[in-house]
Amino acid sequence: MHAPDRPSAPAHPARLILILSLAPTVGLGIGRFAYALVLPDMRDALVWSYSAAGFMNTINAAGYLAGALLASRLIRRFGLAASVRWGTLACVVSLALCAVSGNFVVLSFARLLAGFAAALGFVGGGALAATIAQSRPERANFLLSLFYAGPGSGILLSGLIAPYVLQAFGPGSWWIVWWALTLLATAMTFPLLLAPIDTNAGVADAATAPFAIRPVLLYLGGYFLFGAGYIAYMTFMIAYVRDAGGGAAAQSAFWSLIGLSAFATPWVWRRVLALDRGGLSTTIILGVNAIGAALPIFGHSPLLLAISALVFGVAFFAVVGSTTAFVRLNYPPAAWPTAIAAMTIAFGIGQTLGPIAVGAITDAMGSLSYALNVSAAMLAIGAVASAFQPRLARKS
Repeated sequence: MHAPDRPSAPAHPARLILILSLAPTVGLGIGRFAYALVLPDMRDALVWSYSAAGFMNTINAAGYLAGALLASRLIRRFGLAASVRWGTLACVVSLALCAVSGNFVVLSFARLLAGFAAALGFVGGGALAATIAQSRPERANFLLSLFYAGPGSGILLSGLIAPYVLQAFGPGSWWIVWWALTLLATAMTFPLLLAPIDTNAGVADAATAPFAIRPVLLYLGGYFLFGAGYIAYMTFMIAYVRDAGGGAAAQSAFWSLIGLSAFATPWVWRRVLALDRGGLSTTIILGVNAIGAALPIFGHSPLLLAISALVFGVAFFAVVGSTTAFVRLNYPPAAWPTAIAAMTIAFGIGQTLGPIAVGAITDAMGSLSYALNVSAAMLAIGAVASAFQPRLARKS
């Protein structure tokens, strides 16, 4: 077996991957998704339309797309570990910027920076996690799931903090929430700065490895639809819960359930992620994700919303993990960063277009229910597209 396929095993691979998972925890779990918790208060205080509110996640996604496009180049220049660390630090700075100004341009820049930095940390962290997981092939999919469950921690913690801060300080206190989230993200960044993750073996080869789009075009299309579909749910569901009469406790419980479900992901999908059958594992998980997104269409009952959060959450985090499992099973290690970046680009394009498009639909139709209809439909179509992706002939 070639050396790159079996790197020397670190003493504590699970611990290292859990530390690496703090990068998407800060960049995605807090930097991106916590915006949904603050959105209703920001929209009221700053007098935004749903289109303007959606634009903040669109520009965040545009930054994410730019970061994914430049990730291979930056990784080649600075290394995987540095990309993860500096990307996470930039996410912390972006959170602080959100706290200091209500100016639309400043907030837009902060959201753009958060997206760019999160992508850099995600691609670099994903490649490092895949390398560490490959050292224990019998546990590789489980170890990878630990990395992709990371954002759940950020979602859970922000869900336990933001609604109650808003309740305590009253309308217009959105900026206080951003300060609280900045402190939380800062505390989570320290382990990344101190952990021994400075392994850049194979980075030069990985960053320049070719990647052919045509053999995985259907898979990229399905992942694009996932990016466009999930973001509507994650952007507007807290507003949907609030509009249905849910107070701070209901909003916190709903958001925390999504975060909590991430911790079940490694066990629920362990066997599915091990399937080496092209896009089948992604199809199964994305189909469950679509069901979770569709459930609120049928009512506002607390039980239905709770089931929706759990079903959506347990599948949502696993979809991203399934793409990395697909890359690991179908490409040699030297191509992993390039392939992961390509997947992230397709995902980034989808989530760039999703929020503002769904926000415009909501403004035009006057109901968030339409946003959920569109979200669930795109996720379902993405699942179908992934089903037609065959297994690739891996080249060593």
